[in-house]
Formats: sequence, structure tokens, C-alpha cells
Amino acid sequence: MTAASRSDSVRGGDRATDGRKIGFIGLGIMGSPMAGHLVKAGHEVTGYDIGPTGLQKLKAAGGSTASGVAEAVRGCDIVITMLPQDEHVEAVFADVLVHAAPGTLYIDFSTITPKTARWTAEEGAKRSLRVLDAPVSGGEPGAINAALSIMVGGAEADFAAATPIFEAVGKTFALVGPNGAGQVVKAANQLVVGGTYALVAEAILLMENLGADAEKGLDVLAGGLAGSKILELKRASMLKRDFKPGFRIDLHHKDMGIILQAARDAEVSIPMGALTAQLIAAARAMGHGSLDHSGLLKVAEALSGRGGEN
Repeated sequence: MTAASRSDSVRGGDRATDGRKIGFIGLGIMGSPMAGHLVKAGHEVTGYDIGPTGLQKLKAAGGSTASGVAEAVRGCDIVITMLPQDEHVEAVFADVLVHAAPGTLYIDFSTITPKTARWTAEEGAKRSLRVLDAPVSGGEPGAINAALSIMVGGAEADFAAATPIFEAVGKTFALVGPNGAGQVVKAANQLVVGGTYALVAEAILLMENLGADAEKGLDVLAGGLAGSKILELKRASMLKRDFKPGFRIDLHHKDMGIILQAARDAEVSIPMGALTAQLIAAARAMGHGSLDHSGLLKVAEALSGRGGEN
């Protein structure tokens, strides 16, 4: 395994003088700030998205925009996608196969199934494209602050070639195995994140309803063995019932489907994961799909006959 971070990676000089021509497809809540960071790093970025907002933001950041996938990727050294689901990646990659030049490095930052990631690598190899699956963790704040964790599947040489890209958008990145392995690790990440949110929600209700100061209690938990990034970043907003989305329940529901299918394929039992998937599905059924995944607290409240429509 090869790993790197901003603090310990060998930069090899000024990256601004090593700019590459990049086609970036998918300028949404995550892709837009990521594309902007690549412009700041000295790369020539041409972006495409079906909505106007991301295109406008890229132009304001100094990038260029295209009218379609073909225009965005033609003549590029690197093609990047950051898309919601497998079907979007499949549709865009079909165009990439036609219009990208042999030798182009394709990096998919989307969260999709390992099966689709392996398909892109297999089909890409037929056209002499180099393919990496590189799903990210860190949500919108991580994308804005260039502090994402990136889990990469693919060949060692392609990972090395992509290092300047990962340095521009992330804080920690690692080659975790062959094509598809990045998506496997992302599934494991989402499994832990979902389960942790569910348990933090229950801990909050337990403290609030047994006379303890939940705010001080969570401060103590965050500093001990129960500490986690979720407690560090989300305990205050959860106590306030502020579920402004950084990562929507709808998307975590999609990810839990990937996790359950992967476990089925591997014949691995994940009973806690299955329960977490049910809680997230319940959140969607209750109409909370557009909320942040910390909104699992609303499910815990409903199961306990607490809370309202806040």
C-alpha cells in the first residue's frame, strides 16, 4: 500500500509549473470546489455540468467551461468525474471512451459500486486509458478546504501520476489496492460513519432524558476512547437539531445499498451494517432524505416517542 498526505508527501518542486490540461465532469457540491483547487494549483481546467451554477463558479475561479462531455475531455491529459451514482458514471464514461486520447489518465472521485469501478478500468484499458477509482470522504467542508481523504484503487504508476491532483484537493490519500479497491474502502468508511451517527444519536437521547448535561457529556466523550471525527465536528449541530446537509441522507442510503451488495458478494455478515441501513432507510421514509446524515437523530427520537417536526 502506498499512502501520502500534504505533510509528508514529496512535492518535487512547484506544482504551478507542472500544470496539466484537465477535463472535469460534475461540478456539484463536491466537484465545484475541487475543480477550483485544481485551477489554483496551476492546472488548465475545463469543466462540464448539466446545471449552470457549477459552470459559473468554475469560470469565476479562472477555469473554462464546455458545452458537453466531448468538448470537456478532448485533448486533455487527465479526465476527472465527480458524479452522484453508477448510471451517471457509466453514461459519462461512455463518452470519455470515445473522445479521450489514448494514454489519458481517468480519475473517478464518485462513490459507486466496486463492480462499476472495475468495469471502467477494463473498458478503459481497451482504449489505452489509465483508470483510477478514487472516492473521497470529508463531505462539503473537506472539498472546500482541500482536506479530503481519498481512497484509491488502481496501478501504482497511475497513482504516482495522479499525486499532484490528490495533493491539490485532499489532505490524506492512499493506494489501497487494484481497481475497485478504492470503492471497497469507501464502503467501509460509510459503514462506520453511518453506525457512528446512529450511536451518537442514541447517546444524546440517553443523556437528555436521564438528567445529564448532554453538551458537557459529549465534550467528555469526544476527549476519550469514544472520541471520533463525528463527535469533533457534529456534536454541537446535533444538539441544536441543525441538520443542514453536508452529506444528505439520500446519498448515504445509496451508499448503504452498495455496502449491503458488497457484503453479499463477499459472503460477509454485517448485522450492524444491516441495522444501520434500515435506520437510514427509515429516515428517508420519514421524509428526511434531504437532511444531513446526522439527521439520524430524528429517527432515534421517533422510535423513542420524542421530538417533533423540527
